[in-house]
Amino acid sequence: MLQNNAQYYDQLFTELSLSETRLESIEFEQCDFNGCDFFAATFSHCKFINCRFTQCNLSLLKSNYSAFVEVHFVDCKMLGIDWTLAHWPKYTVNPELSFTRCILNDSSFFGLTLHELALAECKVQEVDFRSGDFSHSSMTECDFHNSLFMRTNLQKTDFSGSINFNININENNLHKAKFSRYEALSLLESLSIELVD
Repeated sequence: MLQNNAQYYDQLFTELSLSETRLESIEFEQCDFNGCDFFAATFSHCKFINCRFTQCNLSLLKSNYSAFVEVHFVDCKMLGIDWTLAHWPKYTVNPELSFTRCILNDSSFFGLTLHELALAECKVQEVDFRSGDFSHSSMTECDFHNSLFMRTNLQKTDFSGSINFNININENNLHKAKFSRYEALSLLESLSIELVD
């Protein structure tokens, strides 16, 4: 069992069952979490540095003032997470947060600055990216159905292979962003123009 106010370095945690548990002031560095259940858990003032979560359930996680630096999530279920509750220093190197084949539906990144955020083959449905800065990010092969973009900096962000996004080109910064040719047609909807063959 994890102990509050403890430090863990280079450890493997497998199939922990900590749903609805509160973890307080724990520091993890270079740790791997495999098949763990953190459903509706609370990470309060914790720190995760160079850690990896694989096939974990983190849905409804509360990340109160916790820091995530170089953290990778793979094949994880992560519904309904408000990432704005975590600790994101204003002046820091890029956090290198990455998600691969994760389900991130109903989550919020509202107003966050997360340069080089990496999303690959994820379900990112009904997620709030408004007023955020995600420039130089990679958001490839993802499904953005009903996700919100407004006053969002997506400069040089790669959306290759992604689908179902609704991004108003007049309300967001898309300078040098990359889209698949067919899906890019959806960007023209915000211009109220009619396409004909």
